[in-house]
Amino acid sequence: MSYLSIKGLSGKATIGGTVKIVGAKNAALKAIAASILFRSPLLLDNVPDIEDVSRMLEIIRTMGGSVSVASHKATIDASTLSSTTLTPEISKRLRSSIVLTGPMLARHGLVRFPHPGGCVIGERPIDLFVEGFIKMGAKVKKVGKFYHVAAPKGGLRGGELFFRTQSVTGTETFMMAAVLSRGVTTIKNAAMEPEIVWLADLLNASGAKIAGAGTPTVTITGVQLLDAKKKVFTVIPDRIEAGSFLILGALAAKKLTVTNVIPEHLESLTELLTYTGTKISTTKNSITVSANKKKGGLCAVNIRTHEYPGFPTDLQAPMVVYLTQAEGESLMFETIFEGRLNFTESLNRMGANISMMDPHRVIIRGSTTIKGSHLESPDLRAGLAFVIAAIIAKGESKIYNVYNIDRGYERIEERLRSIGVCIERKE
Repeated sequence: MSYLSIKGLSGKATIGGTVKIVGAKNAALKAIAASILFRSPLLLDNVPDIEDVSRMLEIIRTMGGSVSVASHKATIDASTLSSTTLTPEISKRLRSSIVLTGPMLARHGLVRFPHPGGCVIGERPIDLFVEGFIKMGAKVKKVGKFYHVAAPKGGLRGGELFFRTQSVTGTETFMMAAVLSRGVTTIKNAAMEPEIVWLADLLNASGAKIAGAGTPTVTITGVQLLDAKKKVFTVIPDRIEAGSFLILGALAAKKLTVTNVIPEHLESLTELLTYTGTKISTTKNSITVSANKKKGGLCAVNIRTHEYPGFPTDLQAPMVVYLTQAEGESLMFETIFEGRLNFTESLNRMGANISMMDPHRVIIRGSTTIKGSHLESPDLRAGLAFVIAAIIAKGESKIYNVYNIDRGYERIEERLRSIGVCIERKE
């Protein structure tokens, strides 16, 4: 089993340089699913070279589509799909595979899929998807471990969908399903993440009629198959990756510049870092951060994760590590996933002082000295948080189950070495 070996900096701010952010995982995955709506190949640039993207492309390929990838570019032709069953071995391990169901049902009238998997970060039911498809006229039945969904004769029909809670994946899935449906579909209490806006722009540039993306109400008027007309769509920068590097820089950098970013996508994070005592400066497409190593330099703060534009749940784990170095008592309130704070037990073994109040809330008392340890990455985001903790720690750490980190962070050890981190991947 491969692992990451990291020699800690013992709290010193010695790393620095420039990190270029790659394309957003959560945008690229949805664009791959959107290719099913096209009569022509879909051309993407700035595609991150990560495991989740590779697996999503593999699903398209194993279902009969054509895929070619080179140098962060991907060409996807889903017009040749010969199966309406999402490849079980991959789909049941990849939560994002569920977004394929909307385009598949809209274009082919049938889709069969297993309950999707992914990170173990709490209950992630698919009731919203089942209920939404039924409202659009589909029939849903569960046979064994598979869901069978069939559109009515003539295809899905438009409808009004109100989400009880905002859902990024739900908004994207039904937005894509509605593109080829009959009539008008309205999604209320829709998620507003930048990746949704980018996906809507891609679809609209290819013939879709989507209005309101980025607001709580999205309206889609059904059209025929889309045509990219050989346009190349560049995936927007990954704001979660950018935020992770900014948090690392705020803890351990003399001066770290994160480039190829959209600063307004990161305002919830940069405002908090600034408030707690970190020095930050921004340009049109970069953010520079320096660690505050003065005694009592970082102050505690209470944080509540929230859908965009609030503080992202995907940055909660790295931010908990950051708060272990802030003076005073901080509260982290994880409002979205009830199992996402379990990783804090491992941080306590490294010397942190974190108390679990309930499955959604922890109190972090700082600042504390973090010590090297042997850790196993429980999920994608907590895995990266362990990397950050190991970097600021005293002594050496080994982080196992690196696959979880590879799912969302491209060549993580190479990029960390380039800014001065002593890290190696070993077998």
